[in-house]
Amino acid sequence: ACVAGVFSLEDGLKLAAARGRLMGALPQNGEMVAVSADEASVRQAIAPYAAGVSIAAVNGPESVTISGLRTAVLAICAQLAAADVKTQRLNVSHAFHSPLMDPMLEPFEAVAASITYHKPALRLISNVTGKLAGDEITRPQYWVRHVRQTVRFADGLATLAEQRAAVWIEIGPKPALLGMAGQSHAAGTALALLPSLRPRQGDTAQMLAALAELYVRGVE
Repeated sequence: ACVAGVFSLEDGLKLAAARGRLMGALPQNGEMVAVSADEASVRQAIAPYAAGVSIAAVNGPESVTISGLRTAVLAICAQLAAADVKTQRLNVSHAFHSPLMDPMLEPFEAVAASITYHKPALRLISNVTGKLAGDEITRPQYWVRHVRQTVRFADGLATLAEQRAAVWIEIGPKPALLGMAGQSHAAGTALALLPSLRPRQGDTAQMLAALAELYVRGVE
């Protein structure tokens, strides 16, 4: 959003810092678990626990993350294991994108309301909808929903493919998302999946390698 011109770097840092601070102050009584099943099946499994557990992310056709109160999440995992559904607990401090985030939403909205927003100067895909973002991304309420609602990563990849993006670059310290992108049906349209940085590799060498890959594909 910052790169697309929705807000300044200073405001983006202010928003991110407040989000992290408010989340970090919440009780650490949550759990996040990756489930190897489709979204509909997972929704059915968590339905009896809806007050305390949500779908945090849909990363692929058979890759869904659930998040919420630890006791409820572990009970769901036991039921899934009995049905031979693979699960993996994630090493996180809190249950993000779950009802356990609700106490921080109001103070976070106050911070979000203090930010200056602009219409995106570049096309931007929303994690909340998985579609191209519109004017909603310039309103504080969107960023509150962004904290709480499901991350529609798989839908975002599909939208990216619809835009005929030939090169996908992950911006971050290690390629955590490219693996999921590579497993997506949408990645069939991508010519290159490039990391900006990799652990245990020199930063400059990796950045230059990615730059070279972009150059030979005609990117300015």
